[in-house]
Amino acid sequence: MSATDARVVFVTTPDVVVAERIGRTVVDENLAACANILPGIRSIYRWEGAIEDTAEVLLLVKTTAARVEALRARVIELHPYEVPEFLAVDVSSAHAPYLDWMRENTE
Repeated sequence: MSATDARVVFVTTPDVVVAERIGRTVVDENLAACANILPGIRSIYRWEGAIEDTAEVLLLVKTTAARVEALRARVIELHPYEVPEFLAVDVSSAHAPYLDWMRENTE
């Protein structure tokens, strides 16, 4: 697997419980090799014409390009938000053994 096949996906969630449920599910189903839960973020955004200021939890998901669409579908299915964040970012450089581990855990 090359770095260009790796993806890091950003998913904001309302709380740790939701982040844990999504993270555990996508790792268990081999849609992701790893999910990091980062509590304590604050999101400021516009929703339905109002500026919102919300405490959220960020879920960082490591996956492969081949698994992104299946991961997206599963995250959207599990997520409580009407419009969940799902941003897949290409990885331009990575440690080769880590990439091998990612590939092995998303097959």
